[in-house]
Amino acid sequence: MTRRVHTGIDIGSSYIKVVIATPAENSELPMQILGTGTAPSKGVRHGYVTDIKEAAKSIREALGRARAAAKVPVRSARLALGGMSLEDIRSTGDITLTPSGGIVTDREVERAVSESEKRATPRLVNRTVLHTIPLEYRVDGQKVFGKPHGLQGTKLSVDTLFIAVLAKHYDDAIEAVEAAGVEVEGVMASPLAASFVTLSKAQKTAGVILVNIGGETLSTIVFDNDVPVSVKVFSVGGADVTNAIALSFRIPLTEAEQMKRGAVTGSSIPPQKMNTAVATRLKDMFLLVNIHLKAIGRHRLLPAGVILTGGGSSLTPAIEVVRTTMKLPAQVAQIGYLPRSSGVDSTWAVAYGLCRWGFMEDTADSRYSLGQVVRRAGEFVKRAMRSLLP
Repeated sequence: MTRRVHTGIDIGSSYIKVVIATPAENSELPMQILGTGTAPSKGVRHGYVTDIKEAAKSIREALGRARAAAKVPVRSARLALGGMSLEDIRSTGDITLTPSGGIVTDREVERAVSESEKRATPRLVNRTVLHTIPLEYRVDGQKVFGKPHGLQGTKLSVDTLFIAVLAKHYDDAIEAVEAAGVEVEGVMASPLAASFVTLSKAQKTAGVILVNIGGETLSTIVFDNDVPVSVKVFSVGGADVTNAIALSFRIPLTEAEQMKRGAVTGSSIPPQKMNTAVATRLKDMFLLVNIHLKAIGRHRLLPAGVILTGGGSSLTPAIEVVRTTMKLPAQVAQIGYLPRSSGVDSTWAVAYGLCRWGFMEDTADSRYSLGQVVRRAGEFVKRAMRSLLP
């Protein structure tokens, strides 16, 4: 029997990354990465496609390298979307239980979620909903711990989280991938894809924030009680650190980028001064994250702390800056479900997370069972783990 091959495409502000992976013969073992490919992002700004032709060339280049390494054809792939237009929208839906005789059934749950989506419609103009995630159910005003199915009452309420992007950004990204010769079989928010392979169930249950420091964006996803409760993208990233170094020491951007990565030796700039410049810019970034956590009532209330991923997570002062600025535990993400010898670090989390998503969909009837559809817009049907739903 031929094993299924899964492909994930991560369109980042700095690089396009592609991972091709296949399940191990024993489902208990990690997936096997057959090949990876990367290419500089052209036609992409702040995480979204600005020039379809240029972006398609970059995607084609990254795919070609991954194919060459994997030695398998790639006809379809899953795509991650991030960028500045990615946001979450909350809404509440209420329905009476009279039609069902007062019993909560699947139909009533669907009706309640649909009602919450109707109420959110004014905020969803020009947007495509990627994921619809019920956060909390109430029967006659009483919170339900778990799923409400089978309970009796007169009214069912649901608080719902919608993760959405601008429809134009969604359409342009898909067009760019298809122009590169690959069919898009599913789309997922980048932070959610990364969480599949960087966060444990224990971390998500206790409360955690995953922070991806990209080239031009800083994206976050907050989990509490094993459910994603917030997605937020900020228009800052590693490029801002590079710019700060260039301005502070009056050096060219290319040299500043190399120094940021520790690739310059024998520089006249003392390492302590360099770290101070980097730390100052990182502190500004994480102050923005702190403000967001205060807004959603999670400031200093995430016992599993801050998990860093993305290219900027490797910056020397990053962990200490997070700990002092956010007053939370912090660590750089480790990719789960992979042997350490794979050579894949946390910068590949989004692309590899998409492969894991494909694997989980294929094993929906096994112990990796999946939940209900979490994206309703467009022609692509996607699912998320049941752990995302209360």
